[in-house]
Amino acid sequence: MSRNRITPELLLECIRDGLCDEEHYGFIVLSNKKRAFDFTGDSNNYPFYLRSCAKPLQASLIIDYEMDKFYEMTEDEIALCCASHAGEEIHVNTARRLLNKIGLDENHLKCGLHKPLSKTEQVKMLINKTPVNILQNNCSGKHIMMLGLCKMKNWDLDTYYLPEHPLQKAIKEKIYNLCCIQKEYPVTTDGCGVPIMSMPLTNMLNGYLNLFCSVKYEKIKNAFLNHPYLIGGEDRTDTKIIENSTGIVAKVGAGGLCIVVNTKTEEAFVVKISDCDMKARELVVIQVLKNLHWADIECDTDIKTIDGKIVGKIVYKK
Repeated sequence: MSRNRITPELLLECIRDGLCDEEHYGFIVLSNKKRAFDFTGDSNNYPFYLRSCAKPLQASLIIDYEMDKFYEMTEDEIALCCASHAGEEIHVNTARRLLNKIGLDENHLKCGLHKPLSKTEQVKMLINKTPVNILQNNCSGKHIMMLGLCKMKNWDLDTYYLPEHPLQKAIKEKIYNLCCIQKEYPVTTDGCGVPIMSMPLTNMLNGYLNLFCSVKYEKIKNAFLNHPYLIGGEDRTDTKIIENSTGIVAKVGAGGLCIVVNTKTEEAFVVKISDCDMKARELVVIQVLKNLHWADIECDTDIKTIDGKIVGKIVYKK
């Protein structure tokens, strides 16, 4: 698909001793349940992959299929199914508890191994010479949810991650419905091995507003609001935002994405950072929250040397 007519806007500059050292471009879209009404940058309806921003949309099947009732899921277990978690003890223990309820073990998971995102947990493992556990994968909760649905529906457990599997077909149909998608967009394989859809930024906002502002999916909303540390964890942007606001849901995704919903005003915005820089994403999202008067979260914009000397400033350009 052609990107020739896409025009990202300058969102952040990093100024070191008077010179611009970095520039970060991207898009911001603000929407209510009726329409998108504020745009920074022109994405020209180009489709971007949802990446981990898909997780709460995928988790809507927990409610649709009454998986929450079938396994007597707790609110924190629902949160983990929506999480890109940091692989800390609280995340691993919650994942293991849900797996046990479903009656499966770690060998069924197809998400792969990676070090926990938590730096503290990485150091602890290094000191204790602890091997990486698949439950520390930031997508393990989503994969456990998928396995639970398959066991409920008597679908094949070994191939749950494949595009042609009934589960993945149901997830795609559900996401297209929530996001009000009327045409086919490219689908890829996400880092954890399952299919992931693409769509314009406005459709992402449709999906989040239809999910988090619906009485039907109130359990998912409450899981985010009441268990923000399960959603992310140590130094995770979405956790910081939910913990330091009221009624605000946030979810990050790879590729420079973050979607934020104000569940009180039923409005939402999405940030897409073109170069996928995670620090730039966090700073832009926090600044948008301030501009909208949704939350006032402290964020260090000083550029420092290793020993703490301030040599510059990160400047928000919008």
